[in-house]
Amino acid sequence: MLCKMVLMPRKKKVGSVPVYLNVYDLTPINGYAYWFGLGIYHSGVQVHGVEYSFGAHEHTTTGIFEMESRQCPGFTFRKSILIGKTDFGPKDVRAFMEKLANEYSGNSYHLITKNCNHFCNDVCIQLTGKPIPRWVNRLARLGFLCNCVLPAGLNETKVRQVRVKR
Repeated sequence: MLCKMVLMPRKKKVGSVPVYLNVYDLTPINGYAYWFGLGIYHSGVQVHGVEYSFGAHEHTTTGIFEMESRQCPGFTFRKSILIGKTDFGPKDVRAFMEKLANEYSGNSYHLITKNCNHFCNDVCIQLTGKPIPRWVNRLARLGFLCNCVLPAGLNETKVRQVRVKR
């Protein structure tokens, strides 16, 4: 009698901390455009109750910033999407963001080729192994195809610094 050996697939190691992509509308037109798979979106990655994103400014310092989850000033929250889970602890996430700081300087921001959605995609892949949904950055990918005809001033979107009075 022969025994058939059956190998059970190993489960991939899955983290325990959820990683969310928080998506915001940049314009009221998104209410309609969303249903056609279009829209102009801002996004941030939420992990350990902190949301991280990337924005433009004219300095060589980092454009990465953190905020209260689902509360990005100037944008209308649309939805939160569970991307996956991570084993990174809060200190690991902070160290990872500090490592990314030079790569994502405020003056390297470009609306079409290096925006908040590109940043979030990179972060989600590193934390969970999964990318963000393609529809979030679809217009930037389409804009890349037409970049030569877009006005130069289109990249002038800057992050407004909120100063805390003490």
